[in-house]
Amino acid sequence: MDAVRVGFDTGPLHGPRSGVGFSVDALHQALERRPDVALVDYLVSFRADPAAGSRRLPLPAALAHRCWARSLHPRADRWLGDLDVVHGTNYVVPPTRGPRLVTVHDCWFVHRPDLVSTAVRRSGEVMRRAIGDGAAVHAVSHATAAAVRELFPDAPVTVVHWGALPLSPPPAAAPVPDLVGRRFVLAIGTLERRKNLPALVRAFGSIAGLHPDLDLVLAGNDGDDRPAIEAAVDSLGPHAGRVLFTGRVDGDARSWLLHHAAVLAYPSLDEGFGFPLLDAMQAGVPVVTSDAGSIPEVAGEAALMSPATDTDALAANLSAVLADPELRARLVDAGHAQHRRFTWDACADGMATLYHSLAEARS
Repeated sequence: MDAVRVGFDTGPLHGPRSGVGFSVDALHQALERRPDVALVDYLVSFRADPAAGSRRLPLPAALAHRCWARSLHPRADRWLGDLDVVHGTNYVVPPTRGPRLVTVHDCWFVHRPDLVSTAVRRSGEVMRRAIGDGAAVHAVSHATAAAVRELFPDAPVTVVHWGALPLSPPPAAAPVPDLVGRRFVLAIGTLERRKNLPALVRAFGSIAGLHPDLDLVLAGNDGDDRPAIEAAVDSLGPHAGRVLFTGRVDGDARSWLLHHAAVLAYPSLDEGFGFPLLDAMQAGVPVVTSDAGSIPEVAGEAALMSPATDTDALAANLSAVLADPELRARLVDAGHAQHRRFTWDACADGMATLYHSLAEARS
């Protein structure tokens, strides 16, 4: 089988890494190991310094997105040449004369445009235009695929799950010295409304008196929900001091927190995939989560789930995991098995099959 030539958007690899950046990097590495895929890396940027061998589309990203949201120009063919497929890895795929594929991670920002930045809203406009003009969609979960089909009933959508991201060994030094010797519930993610953290704070407050040695750790960048989270913390009264905000954590701090947490709490209102679930499973930490979005398909039987709006059920599940060693052990064992189902080689298999099918449909 001849190698399929794929224009691969490496934009998410530039700048501060998010879950999207780490996942695109992991997919890129897995695809590079395959003889049936030949990647042609590209970057839409006027100023960024692309890696050796990468092609630059010499356009300011904001200007390009404004153009592509309204028209099929400028086409990327002039810089990329005649490729079999062009893959936009983060909602945006440029206009080309050949097959195009766009990865959609979630659709939360489409339903809640008031909660995202202008740049993110514009990316959504480009995505809408591309799908309307025939671009195929790669959805990272069945939940995301269902959301895409609701928005674009005629769009060709293929589900290929991400793999689990590697978790580094925990460092010996605690990133938060106050946590040494303490049990804590851990939440990882930007402090945004989608993460539903005020509900977690309230659930923690309802069980804090039963677990005087327990803290709640909120690890992530500030986001649009910080004021509501702080208000929920203030309402805890004497227990408010047991809620710790760490801010953004690096890989070592993230690993330490995961390996030392009593439980990962993930009460999101929606998720397109959910890397922290697999991180916790890899670290041997039980998971308590909501049943929203992609969470059931990623968590499987390795988590206690409840509706995102049911704070009492969330508190009951936290208490159950904290108090029942047998339940903890069952969840941890199930987590190890569930984690092994999500590999980057399997992801690359699915993506390679999709690339070839798009290329063959063109010929």
